[in-house]
Formats: sequence, structure tokens, C-alpha cells
Amino acid sequence: MRVVRRFAACAAGALLLAACSSKPGPQAPATAPGPPLRATIVEPVQTAAEWRLDGTVEAIDHATVAAQTSGRVAAIYYDVGSYVPAGAVIVRLRATEQHAALLQARAALRAASARASEAETRYRRIRDMYDRQVLPKADLDRATAERDAAAAQLSAARAAVAGAAEGVAYTEVRAPYAGVVTQRLVQVGETVVPGTPLMSGVSLQRLRVAVNIPQSIVGAVRRNMKAAVYADGKRIEATHVTVFPVASTPSNTFRAWLDLPQSLPGVDPGMLVRVGMVVGRRERLLVPASAIVRRSAVTAVYLVRQGGWTSLQQVRLGEPYGDGFEVLSGLMPGDRVALDPLAAMQRLGPMAAESGGAQ
Repeated sequence: MRVVRRFAACAAGALLLAACSSKPGPQAPATAPGPPLRATIVEPVQTAAEWRLDGTVEAIDHATVAAQTSGRVAAIYYDVGSYVPAGAVIVRLRATEQHAALLQARAALRAASARASEAETRYRRIRDMYDRQVLPKADLDRATAERDAAAAQLSAARAAVAGAAEGVAYTEVRAPYAGVVTQRLVQVGETVVPGTPLMSGVSLQRLRVAVNIPQSIVGAVRRNMKAAVYADGKRIEATHVTVFPVASTPSNTFRAWLDLPQSLPGVDPGMLVRVGMVVGRRERLLVPASAIVRRSAVTAVYLVRQGGWTSLQQVRLGEPYGDGFEVLSGLMPGDRVALDPLAAMQRLGPMAAESGGAQ
């Protein structure tokens, strides 16, 4: 009996010693340190349902500038591919004849002005004498006719000066709008006449997308008359949609024009772009672009877990929409996504950190 008690006491002492010598393992705090993370809750959003097609960007303003007077080409200031500001001189013609005509018209204007002044003075003098009954009515009528004829000649001389000045201005061919030169049709030294094509160009300010719509969806497109263009990683809403009322043969497709906002960077005439024609409504899961993390081939977001801890969640994204992207897989409605990836990376939970989530 005494031996059993001694053995029990030794066993209890051994257990107590082992308990005192063991160290507690590290435990993560229940709540992540620091202020709460800014986050958004992913919920389905009603957006436009789109039918995707291929379209081509083209310029709305494109023209060929022609000569408006005769002359020899003296200088060409822009070539194919050059950007031309609005109103800039693109071609200059020799203006010797035009300047001579302007000088002659100005001289005729001075002469007409002198005759008109003399006729007005004579009319006033005869009018005064007629009022005093010194001269007959015939003399007054003659002076009135001479005054009116001189005034008409003065008006004609002024018109001649304006026409001659316009002829001089025509020797400087200017760009009707800002754009890019696509074709140069004359050389320095060539003689041109009114109507001779000089240079062609397109404006980059006003653009549209041309697209062919299948017959099967043209009814839905006409009911909505809305569309978007996907180019340069952005979704661009069309400002106006025009659908032609007649189908093309033999493709049985309807031509449509989508007007784009002015002065779009990264969109140029001739580009092939994706077009989304609105045919109805559908739900999408959208995530803000600022919350997306891209590492090589991996696209992910930081999910905010209970207690403020985060974990890196890989996602598959669709097309851009508004200020974000559509999420095709990887997220569920109700998930909380961190809006600041850098701050969220500092809150990775222990399990996520051990698995390499902080990459």
C-alpha cells in the first residue's frame, strides 16, 4: 500500500514537471491589427446584355482638298502621315497674278471713291441751288443720277477688291480641320487649276465604328439602340447608334455606325475592335479595377475574412465594364474584396502566409 502511494506521488510530480517545462505554441490574435480595411461586397448588378461582333474604326471627317485658283505649286508643307493642325497652310501657290489683280482692284477702288465723293459734292450744291429756285428740276435729276451711278461704281470696286483679296487667299491652301494626311496628289512645280485635287486627309477627332449586324438580332438592337466598343483595354460607350434600314446581300446583315466620343487616345482609323451591341439585360458580378492584383499569369483579389484577415483569391475576369471588370469565376455573391491590395497584403492570415499567398 505504501509502495502504491509512493508511485502515484512520483507520477503526479512527473506530470507537473512536464507541464511546467512545456512552452505554449504561437497563436494568432483573433483580430488583425491596424485600422479596418476598405472593402466592397460583391453583389450581382443588372447590366446590359451584349452581343459581341467585330467592327472597324473609321473617320467621320475625311476629304480631299482641291485648288480654288490657278497657279504653280510653290511649296508643300506636309506629307503623308503628317499631323496637320486645323487652319494650317498645307500647300502654297505662286501668287504673282493674284497680287497684281489685288493692286489693280485697289487702285480702281480709290478712283471710284474719288468720283463718288465728287458726285456727292456736286449733288449737294445743285440741290441747294434748286431749293433756292436758281436751277431747274432737270439739273437736279442729272446730278442725282450721276451721284447714284458713282455710288454703284464704288460698290462694284469694293466687291472687286474683296474678290481679288480672296484670290490671294486661295494661293494658301489651308487644312479644313485637324487631322492626318493620307495622300499627296501634287508635286512642287506643277501647275494647277480650280478643282485640281491637292491633298487628302482624315480627322482623328471624330471617329465611328462600322459593324455588320446579323439579321437574327437586329430587332433587339433597334429596340435598345445602345452599344459599346472595347479597345485599348477600355469599354467605350457609343454616343449614337445608326442602323441602316436595308440589309446587305448576300450576307443578309445590317450595316451600323457607332459614333465614339471625341479625341479618344489609343483608337485610330482602320483598327479592328470588339463591339458589344445591347440586346437586353443580364446580371454580372463586377469588381473594381483598383482591387485587382496581376502577378505574371495570375489574376487575383484579396478577400477580407472574419477578424480583418485577408487571403489571396485567384479569379478569371471578363471584359471591362464601367470602372471595373466582370468576374467570370473565383468569387461568389457576398464576398468582401479589399479595395487596397497593398494594405491587404499586410493582413494575410497565417495559413495564407504559410502557403505563399503574399506573392
